[in-house]
Amino acid sequence: MSSFELATDEHRAELGEGPIWSARENALYWVDVLGRRAHRLALNHPTVSTWMLPEMISWLIERQGHPGFIAGLESGFVELTLDPFLIRPIGDPEPHLQHSRMNDAKVDAEGRIWAGTMDLDGAVPVGALYRFDRDHVWHKMDAGYLVSNGPTFSVDGRFLYHTDSYRHIVYRFELRADGTLANKTRFIEFEQSWGFPDGMTTDAQDYLWIAHYGGGRITRFDPAGNVDREVKLPASQITSCVFAGPQLDRMFVTSAACGVPGEALAGSVFEIDPGVRGVVQKPFAG
Repeated sequence: MSSFELATDEHRAELGEGPIWSARENALYWVDVLGRRAHRLALNHPTVSTWMLPEMISWLIERQGHPGFIAGLESGFVELTLDPFLIRPIGDPEPHLQHSRMNDAKVDAEGRIWAGTMDLDGAVPVGALYRFDRDHVWHKMDAGYLVSNGPTFSVDGRFLYHTDSYRHIVYRFELRADGTLANKTRFIEFEQSWGFPDGMTTDAQDYLWIAHYGGGRITRFDPAGNVDREVKLPASQITSCVFAGPQLDRMFVTSAACGVPGEALAGSVFEIDPGVRGVVQKPFAG
């Protein structure tokens, strides 16, 4: 299966990541980690706005009751507004690691952020998974990752999925009501020919959609972890995906141009028809 459109023919990213859907703005946001940019695509009149950041940005998440975002920069958690442009540091969860950065985050049903970190080169297993609570206090929940990636959740909120990309493994945890994790299991193991599991999201039928970095596609997995179908794309470094639109029946997919200079569409944002709907993503509750 292969059917796509270019969401925008501009602003191709060195490392596109972190797409989020803003219902309040009818807009798609995503970041260019290495390019140090945040982008906004307005869907009513497809125009792209861009903001330069002073350092690498891995994700941004809308806040409940606030006009801005919580964002993951190389230096840690920050409060971020784009218009007017303001950054207020919150804190660095890993001040003892000078060669690490944030890498991917999502919000659970209780409005908490789950964010991973990684070694800049993905060479040392110092990456961790943090829970960032509404009081702006973070807690280390798991560790030992080479490249932490793509958290997402089951529809009923009972399970958290999290990836170590360079180990080709998607883990599943039980997510308890108090925010603790239990029973970490290997849920999906990517074959070498698939590339690396990267960002992911969950649809309304509780299936996982996972981006293949180095594999040139998005795959939909059923609740047992089996391949349901694939959507091939004209870029090899596919990084993440998000459901969007008022009916959550559109899907936008980010990609990266780093390492593949010969690919004409590398770093583009694609739109595909997923054939199913997504689930409402809560904003951060703090």
